[in-house]
Amino acid sequence: MGPNLSAAIAVVVMISALGGALFAVVRLRARQGIVTATQRATYEVLHTAGLAAEPLRTGLSPASAAKAVRHLRALVGSVGLALADRDQILALDGQGGHHGDQLRSAAVKTIESRRSTVLGDAELRCDRVDCPVRGAVVAPLTGPDGRAAGALIAVTDDQPAPGLVQAALETAHWAGSQVALAELDSSRERLARAEVRALRAQISPHFIYNALTAIGSFVRTDPERARELILEFAEFTRYSFRAHGEFTTLAEELRSIDRYLTIERARFGDRLQVRLQIAPEVLPVSVPFLCLQPLVENAIRHGLSRKPGVGTLSIEARDAGAECHITVEDDGVGMDPAVLVAGVGDPGDGGEDSGQHVGLSNVDERLRSVFGDQFGLVVETGIGSGTKVSMRVPKFHRHVRASPGPRPASS
Repeated sequence: MGPNLSAAIAVVVMISALGGALFAVVRLRARQGIVTATQRATYEVLHTAGLAAEPLRTGLSPASAAKAVRHLRALVGSVGLALADRDQILALDGQGGHHGDQLRSAAVKTIESRRSTVLGDAELRCDRVDCPVRGAVVAPLTGPDGRAAGALIAVTDDQPAPGLVQAALETAHWAGSQVALAELDSSRERLARAEVRALRAQISPHFIYNALTAIGSFVRTDPERARELILEFAEFTRYSFRAHGEFTTLAEELRSIDRYLTIERARFGDRLQVRLQIAPEVLPVSVPFLCLQPLVENAIRHGLSRKPGVGTLSIEARDAGAECHITVEDDGVGMDPAVLVAGVGDPGDGGEDSGQHVGLSNVDERLRSVFGDQFGLVVETGIGSGTKVSMRVPKFHRHVRASPGPRPASS
């Protein structure tokens, strides 16, 4: 054995001895990178479905259909795929464009009947000798309620096989669920806007009358005070009737309430005392627009205005870790809790306090719909014992972001 060979063997031994840990690490990393064919197929299907879901969650339209059809075609595995509504073929990817009228007619029938259909040569006659289309599967896009928002059309270059039919049906059902979710999101937004409009309608009539009456009482005796009240009233109404945003910051809501209280103190004078205790840390917290105004107005209108002598309104906002705790309390006349419960359950009873019930119920429902059932209002009251209304608001919540409030008008 020569010296060079001996040195080579020694190097190999050293590498073998020192390389055990290195080999183990490399082997471990390689094992983590192994992906089976099934895992890869599952990933590709889920990834493709996610790409199709994003546009469908905006609703069924030519624009969303154009973005989704390519991915839906990959899921089905057809030579062509189209999405249609009752009026037209919204988008098509792949083969079958020259059969548009036949496919649209079949889609309308499928949407109306909410039943899938399989088309063959008889239904897809064509004068083109090079036409590759031999069949199609038309399936309704049905949501959980069973209503068909449109139709999915899978085009094939052979007689539709059972596997293609099943793939088209399952994909259509899934796509229909995505479209239904888009409609649900839209209806929730419309409901939220309607609830805000209902609050505005409830607040405006009696408050505007009382505010103008209070301002009018100062026009001759104290014109400067009347001018200040007019500006406060203008800013309050501009905030209350702003046209955008379901959410605002607690700071903006409190600023609007301060304007409201300025006008109410002009009406009641020393009879109305206000105590504020606000933690600076919670001022940026996002809250539903007009969620505190009805509580403050109810406290004054239904609690303190009926109390002889001086009444106190207390507003507190505390930092409670991941939440902000807010209370609106008055030492007014209070009410029977049983009447309150009955009023919230049937706000249209027309009773003297029905407006109070509507305001509380509206705010309670909005809090629950945004943050969850555990975040509704808590009302503590009794005849002659005043009323305390409490709410909890998460400091951070997905999809909740305050819109910028209106800029103050220059005086």
